[in-house]
Amino acid sequence: MTVANVWSSHVEFIDRELRFDGIKASRLATDFETPTFFLDEADFLDRCVSWKSALIDSFGASSGNVYYAAKAFICVEVAKWVRDSDIGLDVCTGGELAVALKAGFPVEKIQVHGNNKSLAEIRKAIEVGVGVIVIDSLFEIERVASIARELGKKQKVLLRLTPGIEAHTHESIATAHEDVKFGFSIASGAAWQAISAVRQHPEIELRGFHSHIGSQILAMDAFGVAADRVIELMGRYRDEFGSELPELDLGGGYGIAYLPTDDPLLPHEVLPALFDAVSKACTVYSLAIPKVSIEPGRAIVGPTMFTLYEIGTVKKVVLEDGGVRNYISVDGGMSDNIRTSLYGAEYIGVIANRSTSKELVLSRVVGKHCETGDIVIRDIHLPIDVTPGDLLAVPATGAYGRSMASNYNHVPRPPVVAVINGNARVILRRETEADLLGLDM
Repeated sequence: MTVANVWSSHVEFIDRELRFDGIKASRLATDFETPTFFLDEADFLDRCVSWKSALIDSFGASSGNVYYAAKAFICVEVAKWVRDSDIGLDVCTGGELAVALKAGFPVEKIQVHGNNKSLAEIRKAIEVGVGVIVIDSLFEIERVASIARELGKKQKVLLRLTPGIEAHTHESIATAHEDVKFGFSIASGAAWQAISAVRQHPEIELRGFHSHIGSQILAMDAFGVAADRVIELMGRYRDEFGSELPELDLGGGYGIAYLPTDDPLLPHEVLPALFDAVSKACTVYSLAIPKVSIEPGRAIVGPTMFTLYEIGTVKKVVLEDGGVRNYISVDGGMSDNIRTSLYGAEYIGVIANRSTSKELVLSRVVGKHCETGDIVIRDIHLPIDVTPGDLLAVPATGAYGRSMASNYNHVPRPPVVAVINGNARVILRRETEADLLGLDM
């Protein structure tokens, strides 16, 4: 098994002290305080290019789009990076669309998702001219058609389909089996019902189908099965209506390394495998290969970021079996990383500010919130001499850390600091107590 590197490309350890693009962890903590998310800008940009290049290499220059999935993490500056990388942006709320528009993102490269888009969100998307809307319910077909008709526009859409796949991931982030809120089931006939409904509306142009089977998936087999089932339906569409749908979006969900033992899915592995699956299915059903798009979010931003905490207390607890565990409390927790509490996500962490050769002891890294489940790292062996004031760095927190952050216990959310060429700058500032109180009337 390959030992994965869980840190971004510009993180190194010199004498066991973390340095980010040459800047010591202690200096980062002094300049920006803790907790803080630190984002490797060059690494982020490289990953955007890698996914786009892999798509073109596999499917050709006339392939579809790479859409960065904004839900993983978005702010105006990151949207500008995505824009300048010449890839698309997938948004799933009016708020994410607002960020894209603020960044001057080309509207024709924006794809709008969401299982319960409001009328206001649909109207805004059609008004500004987004490239495509991914439709997720029969009600939404009527809403998109009605608003497009009112605005005198014809809106391109995809139908999100549920191919009936049990992806190898946590139940909370599996999205393609039958008993789930997303999409139209192929097996039940709901997908064909949606196709029929869309064709009743001249204000809607059906471009193709969309399938997203889940998140943090570390094997390609389920993607191939999903592609076959969706392409089979494209064949049925051709047989029924005498024309082929030109586009297929196979979603994202490509897993990254959170632990050194994880085996992440890399662009040069993912896209050839997708091409093989798509081309084989198209041969079986006598179809031309459509324009294929993908939606990496976690796979781009996840590995590019780490969180830096300061340790506040250390408590030794005697376990029922007579063993001992150190509870190490940091100045953040479930308000900046709820993934451990939400679905048992696993991370590693390192003491980032100094060298130590002391023995490692069983530890649990916990937050400062009033919840027993406020856990950052459930089980980890850290040096026995960990002490208040030490810095703890946790890698691979770029996806769903800051984007799912909350103000639980009225804790202000951390900033995001981008680093490139040895220069660090705030791209999303730290919230203050004034921000929290500002909503009170």
